[in-house]
Amino acid sequence: MPGEHGQRSFLPVNIAVLTVSDTRTPATDRSGDTLVERIQAAGHRIAARAIVKDEQAEIVTKLKDWIADPAVDVVIATGGTGVTGRDVTPDAFEAVFEKHVPGFGELFRWISFQKIKTSTIQSRATAGVANGTYLFALPGSPGACRDAWDDILVHQLDIRTRPCNFVELMPRLKEHLR
Repeated sequence: MPGEHGQRSFLPVNIAVLTVSDTRTPATDRSGDTLVERIQAAGHRIAARAIVKDEQAEIVTKLKDWIADPAVDVVIATGGTGVTGRDVTPDAFEAVFEKHVPGFGELFRWISFQKIKTSTIQSRATAGVANGTYLFALPGSPGACRDAWDDILVHQLDIRTRPCNFVELMPRLKEHLR
């Protein structure tokens, strides 16, 4: 059964949390807080945390910094995934992706549809890989962060999840660079 844990021991990963917002501060970042709480409760480590403006260049710069940092295995961003003029997070992520993981956005929208119906079509949640680092861009609401973590990421970032998961692939993500 998918999601069932096998005989492997838990392996914590190092996760950076990025909030993309023109208005949020550390005191008002409920979505970032939601992710940090869930990441830590699952046994993973917070490698870094930041808030950047809805500016593609700022997002790309932060992503490139974390992608280059061997202490960061995964980046999870919240905010800026909609369709308004200031929503540029997916565009920034796609600028650094080496490989897309299209199933993530599709699955996220399917899960979201169960709760918010057709409004989910406004989300451009996305995922990919760059320099051996997994990158996930989520909408900016705490509910969307809960849905993505609880229904997808907590499982895919747990090496015990069967039949397969993202963590078991981590040693092979840089094969093309050798």
